[in-house]
Amino acid sequence: MNIEELVNKIKIYNPESDSDMIKLAFEYAKKAHGNTKRKSGEPYIIHPFQTAMILADQKMDDTTIIAGLLHDVPEDTKKTVDDVKKEFGKEVANLVEGITKLGQLKYRGVDRYIENLRKMFVAMASDVRTIIVKFADRIHNLSTLDALAPEKQKRISMESLEIFAPIAGRLGMGSIRGQLEDLSFPFAYPAEYKWLINKIKGTLKKEEKYVEEAKKDISQILAKNSVKVKFIKGRRKYLLSLYRKLLKHNKDLSKIHDIVALRIVVSTVAECYGVLGLIHQHYKPMKGRIKDYIAQPKPSGYQSLHTTIFYKKGQLVEIQARTPEMHEQAEYGIAAHWHYKEGAKGKSKKEAARDKLAWVEELLKFQKQTSDDEQYFESLKLEFFKDRIFVFTPKGDVIDLPEDATPIDFAYHIHSGLGNSCNGVKINEKIATLSTPLKSGDLVEIIASKNRKKPSKNWLIFVKTGSAKSKIRQGLNIDKRGVIQKALHAADGQIEYLTKTKKIKKKK
Repeated sequence: MNIEELVNKIKIYNPESDSDMIKLAFEYAKKAHGNTKRKSGEPYIIHPFQTAMILADQKMDDTTIIAGLLHDVPEDTKKTVDDVKKEFGKEVANLVEGITKLGQLKYRGVDRYIENLRKMFVAMASDVRTIIVKFADRIHNLSTLDALAPEKQKRISMESLEIFAPIAGRLGMGSIRGQLEDLSFPFAYPAEYKWLINKIKGTLKKEEKYVEEAKKDISQILAKNSVKVKFIKGRRKYLLSLYRKLLKHNKDLSKIHDIVALRIVVSTVAECYGVLGLIHQHYKPMKGRIKDYIAQPKPSGYQSLHTTIFYKKGQLVEIQARTPEMHEQAEYGIAAHWHYKEGAKGKSKKEAARDKLAWVEELLKFQKQTSDDEQYFESLKLEFFKDRIFVFTPKGDVIDLPEDATPIDFAYHIHSGLGNSCNGVKINEKIATLSTPLKSGDLVEIIASKNRKKPSKNWLIFVKTGSAKSKIRQGLNIDKRGVIQKALHAADGQIEYLTKTKKIKKKK
């Protein structure tokens, strides 16, 4: 452990980094933690140092890295958040305070985690760097789980899989999600992990060999055609992601074509398409495996060209072509906003990052609308912890929805009025039922009726998203209020009639 190692790592991507402030934060944390030891017997300061190193791997700014060095100080030492504020300023103190609050409740299963999730979403909406520091903190803790008792290993790994990994996924942080999942996998599901390792042991070596051969051959093809490659390297699919994919294919490894893939990074979008064209001239592409995420990015912002080719002896190899910016977005997600001096279109980094957090704002808004924890949690399970799909409007806009969402969910995602007037749907230009589960890549066209002014209560049976359910209930409640008003009006008339009748009888 050497503070110069951290400083030098930061200087590579941020030459203007304030090295003196980084060193000061390290010394402050080291002094505050004193002789405290971790369960492994190591000095405690190793943990915040490694947390900061992970943040530097994500190319985070000085403020975030300083918060990483200090993140356990208020919770585990005599120093307070106010002390941190006096030494390092309000911004660092706010981040440290947010991280401290996130660590105060123990995980006892996702269904009992509502209050902590609420705190998490509030902290993320305020400054998403809070959760980025928490990810780094958790990755280092997972890498040292061997030192803990089995029940703690299980609790921490399950929390990482069920809470933190999905959040990293929604933030587009592919490398962080992969690390969280793969470090947790052996402790959360040891039998499944051992089965997978044994299953892929021989296959993985063969795949890696083919990819290395393909790398040499394709590098030569690109060089001959004067294509300047930033870098070209193989990447192995994350283990838990591979296991989940295997489950969808009855554990048949021969159905998985991207255990190892070749990633080619070039300077421009035009070169990405040029690379694909050159590769297809030399190797036959597999039908249905060419995917253009540059023209039609995923909702997370992911962009890349994908193809799977028949290599030597018919061996299948997946190729991905992208620019450096696309690569940063794929690897770092929302953290990439801190890699540059300024955000997109002149916005501040925090503003640019906040634009990507619309779904957090939606969750907070829904949270305020319901006091029912069970209903709120059901919405989270469906919209947040489920895998996401992306579908297209007729104009080519990309809509992000939870897996198995229906056309009604799609319609209400676009606009409440479209949902209320929905009378039918075309999926990929074919008439379908409103309860049809949508799949990634579907083209969805809602057929609206001017005569339809309100939703059907039957839609509540099959819609998936909390926002759609809320809007349907709202539409039905508005109608119910109208019915009630009519009933009250009728009742008033009846009372008036009876009163008049009684008065006439009395006069007689």
